[in-house]
Amino acid sequence: MDRIEIHQKAFELFLDADAIAKRIRLLAVQLNLDYENKIPVFVGVLNGGFLFLADLIKEINIPCEIEFIKVSSYKGQESTGTLRQSFALPTNLQNRHVILVEDIVDTGFTINNLVNKVKEHKPASVATCTLLFKPDALKEKIDPLTYIAFEIPPAFVVGYGLDFDGLGRNLKDIYRAV
Repeated sequence: MDRIEIHQKAFELFLDADAIAKRIRLLAVQLNLDYENKIPVFVGVLNGGFLFLADLIKEINIPCEIEFIKVSSYKGQESTGTLRQSFALPTNLQNRHVILVEDIVDTGFTINNLVNKVKEHKPASVATCTLLFKPDALKEKIDPLTYIAFEIPPAFVVGYGLDFDGLGRNLKDIYRAV
């Protein structure tokens, strides 16, 4: 499908499933090299990051653990600036190599808050891995992101885990608003 409609809003194909899969394989190669002889803890940020983490972890061939945290700051197409947390971070992060896995970094608000919360646990290291990064949408200065699949313009996107008021997460491709 080249165009879809969600909540009476039109979207066009932006990144197809093949491009996403290829980029995830490349990220996994780098992660496998960077964390060789370590046992990282991948912390997936729900809800949006679940598909990305699931596909990424299938390509990881080093010993690792997986945890989840559920946070949100969006309502509709806009960030509210308020971080709501449903699941807390796991408590066993001290002296661990933590990789936060996000679907999208745009304002910087969520990733900054998560990195700061992880650092309170005194990990050996903290890295960030995001499917999408919108550098032109940043509202907060962030530490450089460690792993980025795609840098994109500040368009509103859905699909591959990203939603518009709950719909669109199940799409295998990523679409942008037109």
